[in-house]
Amino acid sequence: MGDAPIEHGSAERAEAPVTEVLLYADIARVIDHMQRRLHDVVRVELGRIGVDDISPMQVLMLLNIGHDELTVRDLMERGYYLGSNASYNLKHLVEQGYVDRGASARDRRAARLRLSEKGEWLCAEIGKLEGRQSAQLLRSPADAQDLETTYRMLRRLERIWGDIVRYDSRGQD
Repeated sequence: MGDAPIEHGSAERAEAPVTEVLLYADIARVIDHMQRRLHDVVRVELGRIGVDDISPMQVLMLLNIGHDELTVRDLMERGYYLGSNASYNLKHLVEQGYVDRGASARDRRAARLRLSEKGEWLCAEIGKLEGRQSAQLLRSPADAQDLETTYRMLRRLERIWGDIVRYDSRGQD
């Protein structure tokens, strides 16, 4: 693509041609905004189904646990949570009955986490929401192809950013 301008528009500014570099630079802001919108969507769904004892972030933690049985460390690595924030949220999830916490058979010091029946129910309800949203988003094979391309590009960007953090790639071309 080179430095050819790309038409890029947003609600904040009028459509104007931008280079790929400017588009790339805007991606982090778009991702942050989308994360906030995702929390808003989950909050609305929680209200719709009458759940008021859990936050959107805690729902996303439940979804990261899924059908697995994980250690706290596994969950933190899978979800990129901060230590004290994860501990607070997990404590709340256990207290509210969404997560069962037990000692690991191999290492009694390591806590094992799994969804309770209440947690499984909530994840199933959020799964229904995701199904409705994907049906709205994916109306043609081309939409599905675009979504797959977007997913691959975002995962690639995540790996690149992760490598920068892990290996400090400054000075590399």
